[in-house]
Amino acid sequence: MRPSRTRTTTTAIMAAALSVCLLGAAPAGAASSESAPPKADEPLEYVAIGDSFAAGPLIPHQNQLSCLRSDRNYPAVAAEALGARLTDVSCSGAKVSDFSGRQFGLLPPQYEALKPSTDLVTLTIGGNDVNLVATALGCVNLLPKPTGISCADTAASKGDPTAKAIDAWSATFGKALDEVHRRAPNAKIVVAGYATYIREDGCWPTQPVWDKDGNYLQARVNQLNGVLAKQSKAHHATYVDTAAVSAGHDTCVAPSERYIEGLLPTSVAAPLHPNARGMAAFGTAVARAARG
Repeated sequence: MRPSRTRTTTTAIMAAALSVCLLGAAPAGAASSESAPPKADEPLEYVAIGDSFAAGPLIPHQNQLSCLRSDRNYPAVAAEALGARLTDVSCSGAKVSDFSGRQFGLLPPQYEALKPSTDLVTLTIGGNDVNLVATALGCVNLLPKPTGISCADTAASKGDPTAKAIDAWSATFGKALDEVHRRAPNAKIVVAGYATYIREDGCWPTQPVWDKDGNYLQARVNQLNGVLAKQSKAHHATYVDTAAVSAGHDTCVAPSERYIEGLLPTSVAAPLHPNARGMAAFGTAVARAARG
């Protein structure tokens, strides 16, 4: 059994990180990869939708506090590279259900930002739908093996509910892409996946997750990315593999090389989320994909 002091510390870390995912609100969606010819002498009309991976919680400067949205997130970086006119409604905590509904009952559905004149739509979504962050926080072990509980073993004993949730969610994402096509029929859609968070076998104690648990967590991220990639292909969208972009820049490397922050951030960004360096790299990749 884990000592009570360890449990208290772990709970505090988990609560701080989880609060980031629960704050903010906004729906997410996408648009078609078959775009109409550019409008002469007019910038691209670009709409960004999605969750906190797109919004960039805590990264300076936050231009929408209710959604914890940064003006240096990957949509902003991509828009600058493309010379596009950006409407960014990405929001921390968003699920697919928030695309068409008012998160917290206050913010407009993200789908409402999409128009027939929209040229480009980008999105990242799914992590909150399948409780990926909560799963990650359940894998924290501040003490070395065997003092603690393996989240990989626990998941296996229960039939891996997170893996099942990801598979079950796949069709929901496909329907969301169809709705983006309907609302923005002339737009190209670019779906950005989630990152490489932790290298093979982890890096305990730099990140307090055991080797087998780190492998389990990244496997679930990769599984979700596989769903995003498969549905993107099936629904005429372009998929950007940010896991490849962030390989070698995970939470185990030196702070100056990280694209993703760990449980205890070393730069101004939310735990388990991209930092400004990561957003710059992801935005560049998204802009490249948008150009085709």
